[in-house]
Amino acid sequence: MEQFEIHILGCGSALPTTRHNASSQVIRIGNKQFMIDCGEGTQRELRKQHIHFSFINHIFISHLHGDHCFGLIGLISTFGLLGRTAPLHIYADSKLEELMKPQIEFFCNGMHYPIFFHNIDCSKREIIFEDNTITVESVPLKHRLATCGFIFREKPKQRHLIGEAVNFYNIPTYMRQAIKDGADYTTPDGDVIPNSRLTKDADPSRSYAYCSDTAPCPENCEYLKDVDLLYHEATFADSEKERAAQTFHSTARQAAEIARGSNAKKLLIGHYSSRYETLDTLLDEAKEVFPNTICAMEGVTVTI
Repeated sequence: MEQFEIHILGCGSALPTTRHNASSQVIRIGNKQFMIDCGEGTQRELRKQHIHFSFINHIFISHLHGDHCFGLIGLISTFGLLGRTAPLHIYADSKLEELMKPQIEFFCNGMHYPIFFHNIDCSKREIIFEDNTITVESVPLKHRLATCGFIFREKPKQRHLIGEAVNFYNIPTYMRQAIKDGADYTTPDGDVIPNSRLTKDADPSRSYAYCSDTAPCPENCEYLKDVDLLYHEATFADSEKERAAQTFHSTARQAAEIARGSNAKKLLIGHYSSRYETLDTLLDEAKEVFPNTICAMEGVTVTI
């Protein structure tokens, strides 16, 4: 089974601290790497975690608060300094393109790679990226400005050929792809060999959802249903529930309620307020509702 990993580069909220970087993650699926958000300090954390810059071709920005995008112009510049030639695709609210283009023209003049901005309508759910193995879907969130989450889903996979059966029936190479896709095999003598005797079940398709920053959105549980891993912001503890509502954020308990409502397999909380010296309170409150909860931390890799 191909790797499906979430690399945490930053899991703090707006105010910088010595404990956490601003929001950023790298999603590695097979030989592909995707970035979600790009706060300050992202490049340094990429270096610390030995994640190769050149493999990042798609960056998804959840919203235009600085702790989620202030690192972007620096990363774009570094790509140019490293001699990048491959296109870079950035997915975000349309205002990001307006803000970034003057900066790119001023600070990154003469780069040898193209940048393509893909504007997201944060008010609706839609597929914003697709290739032959995965889709990335936007999910509307509730924050102080246009914000969306992202769901990464693997497409259904092909069945596995049973080697002994392939050899026994001497199945030609050109037929094997069709059999992986579910076809039966007809021998030269006209006998039909059912697919179930030639293949075994495909690996299950996996999924990852990223929801930051947002007030609780119970209506999204349908879209997040059965996700393998849910990252949900948990900026505050329950004692700051009123503050969370005022700022359109979530408490750890509310994040856990979303995980429970969507039947997620695991919850990963993050985007911690700078007021918390430790994460014990946040983790304990989330676990009271959803026991299979873990805390995001810089340098942590979560494997699905």
